[in-house]
Amino acid sequence: MSPTVGRLRLLGIRLMFLCTFFAVAPGAWRDLLFPAQPWDPHHGIAVSVWAAFSVLAVLGVFRPLKMLPLLLLQAFYTSLWLLAVALPLWREGALDGLALQLALANATAVVLDLCVIPWGYVVVRYLRAPSANTPRLA
Repeated sequence: MSPTVGRLRLLGIRLMFLCTFFAVAPGAWRDLLFPAQPWDPHHGIAVSVWAAFSVLAVLGVFRPLKMLPLLLLQAFYTSLWLLAVALPLWREGALDGLALQLALANATAVVLDLCVIPWGYVVVRYLRAPSANTPRLA
């Protein structure tokens, strides 16, 4: 059975990739190309990942179903960030400023990702379908 995804859902996926690009690319590429100072290695990794993520998001605009794992990654890592970083800050009453802005942006992204991801397609394509590279046991 081949899963189908409607045009409206495909449009939503494309819009999520486009929004991701515009939210991430300007700052990541500016920081990557014109660093103000040498970076802490963790900050350098984060900026590099976001820059690469923005390029892959452009591919997602044109090939939304092929790049769907990128939206799954986005939903997963932003959810983890909300649980591991934002929630403890909120419990301590320290969720303000940049952390609050990031929490709101990440929460919005998670909700939108969960709405546009075609879950039936994900189940059929990634969870039920056998892998072409998996050897069969005799």
